[in-house]
Amino acid sequence: MRKRTIRASEIGTYLYCKRAWWYQSQGVESENQQEMAGGSAYHQTHGRFVLQGILMRLLAWVVLGVALVLLAVWLTQRLLG
Repeated sequence: MRKRTIRASEIGTYLYCKRAWWYQSQGVESENQQEMAGGSAYHQTHGRFVLQGILMRLLAWVVLGVALVLLAVWLTQRLLG
């Protein structure tokens, strides 16, 4: 007997609706393909915004680090110069 991997989406489908999970396991196509495509597009767009936010936060930390280094250099030169 071959074991198969259970995906998180299957568990989510099962918890939401056992009948939907059963249909999916039997290979029955969902009747709301248009809504599902819209949801997938929304999640893809949202994922891009989340990634953009992460990159902007990283950039902000880098800029802050550079500013602190420049401040330390300026203060050192001012005190020693």
